[in-house]
Amino acid sequence: MIPTYRTILYATDLSPNAAHAFRHALGIARCHDANIHILHVLPEMDAATVNYVATVMGEERFADLELEHESEVAEKIRKRLADFVREELAGRDEETERVAGIEVHHGPPALGILEAAERLGADLVVMGSHGKGLLKHAFLGSVAERVLRKAPSPIMVVPLPRS
Repeated sequence: MIPTYRTILYATDLSPNAAHAFRHALGIARCHDANIHILHVLPEMDAATVNYVATVMGEERFADLELEHESEVAEKIRKRLADFVREELAGRDEETERVAGIEVHHGPPALGILEAAERLGADLVVMGSHGKGLLKHAFLGSVAERVLRKAPSPIMVVPLPRS
């Protein structure tokens, strides 16, 4: 049986590959008359940094600032993603309706993507890859690799275009 996709999760790190990977998600959504959910996961600070800053500032003050900052940053990213969608789909209202939602979460990116895929019942996850350094052709980005290993649904990892 040929699979059909109704719910596509497009996970973005807002890197230069974002538009390229989004266009792949859109093409599949168009072919399958599917909806796209857009997700960005803000990575957490590492534990050593959190401990240091909390010690210097005081734990309560740091917790208050962190909460305030997280929601402010999340809102800015949500707006940036909405602008991105408007620009990518300018003049194509029928495609704009395919975007079912934009979410911004905090935490480990791979875990956030896996949790969103499960919660949304995603039939497909589309994300970009951007392996770094000398081994970039041998390995995927670390987030893409973690998602691939644990995903309950198919994953499409879109490499940077050759140019």
